[in-house]
Amino acid sequence: MSDKIPTRDVTPDPVGHHPSGETVQQEMYAKRRHIYVREIKGLFQRLRRGTNWVLMLAFFGLPWVQWGDRPLIWFDLPGREFHIFAATFYPQEFILLSWLLIICAFGLFFITVFAGRVWCGYTCPQSVWTFLYIWVEHRLEGSRNRRIKLDKQPMNADKAWRKGAKHAIWLAIALATGVAFVGYFTPIRELVVQLPTLQAHGWAYFWVGFFLVFTYLNAGWLREQVCIYMCPYARFQGVMFDADTLIVSYDAARGEPRGPRKRSLDHAQARQAGYGDCIDCDLCVQVCPTGIDIRDGLQYECITCAACIDACDSVMDKMGYPRGLIRYTTENALEGKPSRILRPRLLGYLAALLVMIGLFVWAVADRTPLGVEIERERGQLFQMTREGRISNVYTLTVRNLDREDHVFRLEVSGLPGLELDTDTLSVPAGDSRSRAIQITADPEVLDRPSHPIQLQVTSQSDARVALERETRFIGEVRR
Repeated sequence: MSDKIPTRDVTPDPVGHHPSGETVQQEMYAKRRHIYVREIKGLFQRLRRGTNWVLMLAFFGLPWVQWGDRPLIWFDLPGREFHIFAATFYPQEFILLSWLLIICAFGLFFITVFAGRVWCGYTCPQSVWTFLYIWVEHRLEGSRNRRIKLDKQPMNADKAWRKGAKHAIWLAIALATGVAFVGYFTPIRELVVQLPTLQAHGWAYFWVGFFLVFTYLNAGWLREQVCIYMCPYARFQGVMFDADTLIVSYDAARGEPRGPRKRSLDHAQARQAGYGDCIDCDLCVQVCPTGIDIRDGLQYECITCAACIDACDSVMDKMGYPRGLIRYTTENALEGKPSRILRPRLLGYLAALLVMIGLFVWAVADRTPLGVEIERERGQLFQMTREGRISNVYTLTVRNLDREDHVFRLEVSGLPGLELDTDTLSVPAGDSRSRAIQITADPEVLDRPSHPIQLQVTSQSDARVALERETRFIGEVRR
């Protein structure tokens, strides 16, 4: 479609022809090229690092925060209770979780249409933990050039302790990640005591080990492979982009023809000599966590972390050139066309997102911690009692979704003189009770075979905890 912008394929085709026209030799199973990411400073990297530290602090810290006598966030699977801040949810309210996931999906769609893969670059757990592992690598093994040199030299005492310390810290971070994750399902204050004393549940050891292994592999060894080959988001993002999507782009019209030049050559002189602004320093490639060259155009491997922007801006500052050779921009802006921020598809996603958020907030705020189901006995329509009244039997199920025990009062309405064989039902907190109840009516009040009636269930201790359900009363018309 004309409103989509395709990602550019910069890999050779099976025949061996590169998009530039150059014939290259391609291996069917190419060995992975290790990416030595260069550390860079700048506005977007400060923003990304700040975001990453906040997210990690929240992930590792929230399981330790208490809310009364329980953790602030606790998914109690054995107890079938999900505690999130002051609210407690139960499996019967699973529709709320589904609703929340749909909201997250539409939020991701909206962000992608507006600003590309900023989720990947700034908040995706894979990126957050990968950047943390790279940060540790920088601290222990040094700069990019030192790491390349270190990997090429034979094993010695200096290399052994640096590599050993790095992997030990990686494993410690992975272990802490596994413990923190399990801490959302088992109170972490008890977990950290039970794990080393071998008193924890077997599943706790399994999931701690699972996240230890895969955090260590994904963030330490696989890194960009996860983003490029395993993540489906990288594959369908191009369908969601349009010519007004904000993306990290290289301004080829300004940068080409690229090439090295003397630093003494100012901007105007470089232009007169036929140079573009790009000095071909390859710094944008060296800082990229997925190892791409942004100058080759929009590529699905780009996670929009903006490291190349900070790197290029630092070079422009040193050369005395204007910033923005690589920048957040749109396809239309690069072509000299006007860009539209407010466009139908973006507004549609925003409207749907706001409506769903509003309905979700209303549903949570208005939720009653009570579930009631009433079903007629299917084996018989009705019976006659000794007193000459018509009787219908129902199965009543009451779920107490509150954190306190309740005694519920049962009342029935819809026909004159309706009577219940029981008027109360006690249900413990977070539990449910089912009971067969009998409702009787005087045959004289029936003017048709089926009447709608209402059953009210109300807590005796809190009148706000109440629900009403409608059912049918079947009887014989004698008029």
